[in-house]
Amino acid sequence: MTAKNNIRIFLLLCLTICTQVLHAQTIIRGTVSDAATKEAVPFATIQFAGTTIGVRADIDGRYELRTTQTVSQIKVSSIGYKPVTKNIIPNQEQTLGIKLTAASRTLNEFVVKPTKTKYRNKDNPAVELIRNVIARKSQNRMEQYDYYQYEQYEKMQFALSNVSEKLRNRRMFKKFQFVFDNIDTTRLEGKPILPMYLQESIAAKYFRKDPKKTKSFITANKVVRFDQYIDNEGLNKYMKHLYQDIDIYDNNITILTNQFLSPIAESAPTFYKYFITDTLRSDSGQLVKLSFFPRNKTDFLFQGDLYISLDSNYAVQKVDMTVNKNINLNWVRELKVMETFERNAQGKYAMVKNDVMADFGVGKDNMGIFGERMVTNRNMVANLRQPDSLYAGPDVVTVADAAKKDDQYWAGNRHEQLTTAEANTYQTVDSLQRMPSFKRVLDVATILFAGYKSFGPVEIGPINTFYSFNPVEGFRLRVGGRTTPQFSKKINFETYVAYGFNDQRPKYYIGGTYSLTNRSIYEFPVRSIRASFQRDTKIPGQELQFVQEDNFLLSFKRGVNDKWLYNDIVNIDYLHEFDNHFSYKLGLKYWTQEAAGGLHFTQADGPMAGVDMKDVTTSEVSLELRWAPKEQFYQGKSYRIPISNRYPIFTFRAIAGFSDFLNSGYRYQNFTLNVYKRFYLSQLGYTDIVAEGGYINGQVPFPLLTIHRANQTYSYQLQSYNMMNFLEFVSDHYVSLNIDHNFNGFIFNKIPVIKKLKWREVVTFKGLYGGICKENDPAYTAGLLQFPTDIIGRPTTFSLAGQPYIEGSVGVANIFKFFRLDLVKRFTYLDNPNVSSLGLRFRFKFDF
Repeated sequence: MTAKNNIRIFLLLCLTICTQVLHAQTIIRGTVSDAATKEAVPFATIQFAGTTIGVRADIDGRYELRTTQTVSQIKVSSIGYKPVTKNIIPNQEQTLGIKLTAASRTLNEFVVKPTKTKYRNKDNPAVELIRNVIARKSQNRMEQYDYYQYEQYEKMQFALSNVSEKLRNRRMFKKFQFVFDNIDTTRLEGKPILPMYLQESIAAKYFRKDPKKTKSFITANKVVRFDQYIDNEGLNKYMKHLYQDIDIYDNNITILTNQFLSPIAESAPTFYKYFITDTLRSDSGQLVKLSFFPRNKTDFLFQGDLYISLDSNYAVQKVDMTVNKNINLNWVRELKVMETFERNAQGKYAMVKNDVMADFGVGKDNMGIFGERMVTNRNMVANLRQPDSLYAGPDVVTVADAAKKDDQYWAGNRHEQLTTAEANTYQTVDSLQRMPSFKRVLDVATILFAGYKSFGPVEIGPINTFYSFNPVEGFRLRVGGRTTPQFSKKINFETYVAYGFNDQRPKYYIGGTYSLTNRSIYEFPVRSIRASFQRDTKIPGQELQFVQEDNFLLSFKRGVNDKWLYNDIVNIDYLHEFDNHFSYKLGLKYWTQEAAGGLHFTQADGPMAGVDMKDVTTSEVSLELRWAPKEQFYQGKSYRIPISNRYPIFTFRAIAGFSDFLNSGYRYQNFTLNVYKRFYLSQLGYTDIVAEGGYINGQVPFPLLTIHRANQTYSYQLQSYNMMNFLEFVSDHYVSLNIDHNFNGFIFNKIPVIKKLKWREVVTFKGLYGGICKENDPAYTAGLLQFPTDIIGRPTTFSLAGQPYIEGSVGVANIFKFFRLDLVKRFTYLDNPNVSSLGLRFRFKFDF
């Protein structure tokens, strides 16, 4: 089960209560323009009279306003124009053009008049103001202090949005009436919401500048739990990944897995338009209200208002921003980011509140999902030095009784009180989970999305491996399962049995893991022992990430695919992870490989020339060192998947094979170094780079050489060579470089018509260079196994002598919001048998 599967199950959980419905709403849309010049009036305020419901027009004067309340008028106003009130028809959808009459208004420092001049940065007071803000960014950040500390309250929630009263009266929801009593009509303008998930925490936060270190002590934690079906830890990690900490002073802001350029980034004047729209006076002094808008409405940029202190600091006191509806962002109907800063005793502005809200869904009026992460800070203290011992150990520490705080504690320590609907969420969801009918629906959802059927302490699956086929086994049936934390948090068992109707040979696996801590075997930092035995088939050179090799969809392969192995593998591993994200793994492996299908272990020369060997047997010990700074995980009860960030990951592996030990016949040393790094390039997207090198010392047959990762399926595999055949290249020394760049729609977003499809461009390059020493080449050394050949005797396995293997691709991602399609081109070794130079590959990806 993956973290994204958890999210899908959670969404389906919500959908079991509600279905898509339309509201009886008043919807007003149109354009605000200048009555004299006919030009659009940007950023006008449109509001339902007698309510607090309102919106601002965009830079082209367009607006859309909606509510479920009964209203009869709208008010329209804008700096430099006379306000207008218009009558409307309640509970109907209408288009209404508004014409404003100019009335120049003199502000304290600026005069704003409607003009017909073309926007430009030169001699623009709004741009001069933003340049002053940019120039003073470093002095206005809290990181200027050597130390600071504060108390932080965090609230995260999921809720159903656009929930209608009509739904409550449907017969199928008769048993769930108590759930609908919790509908909230105040949180999201014009859209009733039904809270379904809530998590709160209070933490003491500390910062030290040199050496830079942050420390968090979570003193209280409270969460709605779906333990039997959804892993709360995994859901929490995924939500925090979507709603990352936001700092307006950063050049780039990551939210919903995408990177947006801040309106006060160094390069912001190149991408944004700025307008001074008002001056205000607050308790801390005079402020300028600065509106900003993207020059290109489809780029990953914000639009909204900055409130800037009109003093020598030019600090941001408040920001209220959203994104343009034309942006290349999936599933997001509305996104709001609000930050508030307060002046401290030193005269600087510190962030006291950050609120990120998003409404997800398909279509404007259908039911959707509302998500929010709100963070508030108080009791800020600057330059109070704490002992170095406070910063030792992990960055985040949860105190022992954090989850045991009672309602009285929360009532007295929350920075902001919950709404009535939010406060009732804990009890409502708990009651819902005790209902048998609700449990049955979630059982079905778990099978469909996670692939496992739970029976309490054990679960059966994954269902996509129950049936598959291949040239060696023919039709293959498999059934397996694993234990759950209900069986034991510290001990996990996993097993399966399989049978091929073609080779009529049973296969099976049994493994167990024991945690040497009081935590789960997946909970960081891990310290565990794992032991397993596997008897099964394998394709030489196929290495998959987070996917079972006998997944039904991988049964479909291109070209000749008959060279397989029967493997008997005994593995014993010890894994030890440290708080600084360094880890080591010690392993012992006893491995027997037997040729299967069209593969043969035939000696090339010597007295046994032409004779097939039964198997290749080895005994190995291994050491893996891994360092992944600041790594985070989608981490749950039965899985753990790393989350990509901007920090590199280093992995070094050393393997030693021993001869004359448990029938092992080979002595060798195998060393590999792998470095992965994601580079964020702001508006140009991001690039994933993987560099790897390996070296084998000692004489070994080809099954023990490095068999380079190939892919003969029609899916695009990021870590494999997608136009290389299985077992086509082997090496005992090599270097490789893989580059995958996602432009995130930067080019397509600027092409008329194409930009409406919201496609995203991807390009890749993969290069591999290596070779085989003479002692491992059967053409030069007697006694080695002959490289594989096809049925007419042509060699099908080669060394990378003379030139590198190179392939590249150009592709389109986000097709129908789910698919990536790559046109892959192979540039070298085109004369090898049974190869193609060009191919189409697809990949499924859920992304925002």
